[in-house]
Amino acid sequence: MGDSAYSFSLTTFSRTGKLLQIEYALTAVANGRPSLGICARDGVVLATDKKLSSSLVDVESVRKVEGVGEAAGGGCGMVYSGVGPDYRVLVRNARKAAQTYYRQYREPKPISQLVKSTASLMQEYTQSGGVRPFGVSLLLAGLDADGTPRLYQVDPSGAYFGWKATAIGRNYTSAKAFLEKSYQEDMELEDAVHTALLTLREGFEGEMTAHNIEVGVVSKADGKFRVLTPEQIQDYLDEAT
Repeated sequence: MGDSAYSFSLTTFSRTGKLLQIEYALTAVANGRPSLGICARDGVVLATDKKLSSSLVDVESVRKVEGVGEAAGGGCGMVYSGVGPDYRVLVRNARKAAQTYYRQYREPKPISQLVKSTASLMQEYTQSGGVRPFGVSLLLAGLDADGTPRLYQVDPSGAYFGWKATAIGRNYTSAKAFLEKSYQEDMELEDAVHTALLTLREGFEGEMTAHNIEVGVVSKADGKFRVLTPEQIQDYLDEAT
């Protein structure tokens, strides 16, 4: 009996020690639009491809980069690759967690704790009957309690990792290889934005414009996360060319 006999059970390990539904969730992530993050000396940048399947779709109604915790006096950002509706559930949960923390302690929730609570929720969906894993991997950007910029990745299994720079989604291996060559330890936020756009452009299908990508940044200077406007993105694209 091969692994395929276990493919419909989330809570049963296969003979090779795998939970195949998690493997399939990671496949959904790898088929998604690429996203990446870069942790600079003075902030973090998130960038993603949000090319739409039809030109008739209202671009403004589609958001892949979301802020978390702005109302709670802080600022973290999230982006995903994979299944969009699953991402909405995780964003809503993260916002509730950030607000609850702020009401209790009257200070923004550190990014490391927000990552842990999000990863715990995703892990719960890997060991319960009648549910399935979240079909997304997340990149989260923010500041820790000591003001240090941090970049984290959370996978469908609930595993999370800290990164200096990374990519998820389609062609993530080539994007990571590009980042390994381009990343510098003393990189500033402005340089990180340029590097993020160059990395996206490497594997981009068609023409990359300010309307089919999204970029978000969190700065150490003010601790706020903001999504760049198309005009700001266009300025960066013009500088890159």
